[in-house]
Amino acid sequence: MLETTEGSIVRATLRALVEPRRLLPILVVSGALITAQVRFSHAPLWAAFGLGLLLCLLFIAVAPVSYRVLFPEGLDLSHGGIRLLLYATVGSGVVLTSGFVLPKLLGMGPTFLTQPTNLAVCGALFLVGGWGLGRDIGFEESLTRERARAARFALEAEQAQLLALRSHLDPHFLFNTLNAIAEWCREDGAVAETAVLRLSTMLRSVLAGVRSATWPLAQELELIRTLFDLHLLRDPDLFQLTLNIPAGMEKIPVPPLVLLPLAENAVKHGPAAGHRGPLSLDVTARGHEVEVAIENPGPSRGPREGSAGLPTVERRLALAYGGAARLVLDGGEVRTRVTVTLPRAGPQPGVLT
Repeated sequence: MLETTEGSIVRATLRALVEPRRLLPILVVSGALITAQVRFSHAPLWAAFGLGLLLCLLFIAVAPVSYRVLFPEGLDLSHGGIRLLLYATVGSGVVLTSGFVLPKLLGMGPTFLTQPTNLAVCGALFLVGGWGLGRDIGFEESLTRERARAARFALEAEQAQLLALRSHLDPHFLFNTLNAIAEWCREDGAVAETAVLRLSTMLRSVLAGVRSATWPLAQELELIRTLFDLHLLRDPDLFQLTLNIPAGMEKIPVPPLVLLPLAENAVKHGPAAGHRGPLSLDVTARGHEVEVAIENPGPSRGPREGSAGLPTVERRLALAYGGAARLVLDGGEVRTRVTVTLPRAGPQPGVLT
C-alpha cells in the first residue's frame, strides 16, 4: 500500500512539474545556471554543459519528488525532524555525488557550479526549491480535492432538495379532493369510488416517481391525465381538456414528476381561478428534441415570490440535462402557455433529478 501511495505521489508530482506555469520558471532558472556554468568554467564546453544540465535535471526530478514523498501532507515535524533530516540527506547526497564525486571520477577540471561555495548554494537551492515546488503542488492538489468535495456536497444538497420537491403535490388539491370524496360518499357512491381509485393511482405514481431516476414520458403524461381527471370529477365543467400526443413519444425518458407542477399550475391559475375555457396539452417531436406545451385560459404574470412551481422545474431541468433543456413561459392577457423542450436522449446519466 505504501509503495502504491508513493508511486502515485511521484507520478502526480512529475506531471505537475511539466505544467507550463511551473515548467517555464524552472527552464528560466536552469538556463541561467547552465549559461553561467558554461561561461565561467575552465573545463571543456561539453563537460561544463553536461554537468550543469545534469545538476538541473536532478534538481527538477528529485527535489520536489523527495519532499512530497517524505511530507505527503506538508511539512510535519511531529516525528522529531527525522523526515526533515532524511530530506536534507537526500539533497546533500544528490548535490555532492553529481557536483563533487562525479567530476572527480571523470577527471574534469574545476567548473563554476562545482566550486565549494557555489556547490553549497546548489545544495541550498535543491532544498529550498524542492520545498517550494513540492509545497505548491501539494497545495494545488489539496485545493482541487476540496473544490471537488465542495462541488459534490453542493450537488448532494441540491439533489436532496430536489428529491423533496419532486414529491411535491399541491396539498390544497389533495385536501379539496378528499373533502369532495367525503361528500360524494353521501351523495354518489360510484363517483366517490372512482375518485378514490384515481387518487390512489396518482399517489402510487408519485411514490414510484420519487424512487426512480427517470421514467417514460407516457408515465408522466398518464399522471398528468389523472390529475386533470380528478379536477374534472370535482367539477365536470371546470375546463375542456384537449390532448395531442403523437405515437412514438411514449418511451422517451424524462425526470419523474418534472411536468406535474406545470399541470397543477395550469389548473390552479387558470380554470380553478375563475378562467373557464379549454385546457390543452401538446407533445411535438422536433428532430432530436421533444416539446411539451401546456396551455390554459387566464393571464400569467410569471412566478410569484416564494412560489416553488416554475423555479423548481427550471432547477431540475438544468440539473438533469446540463443546460440542454428549456422552459419558456408565454403569458398573454387571455391565455398562458408554458413550453418545455427536452432532448430525446433523456437526462444525463448518473444524475438524480
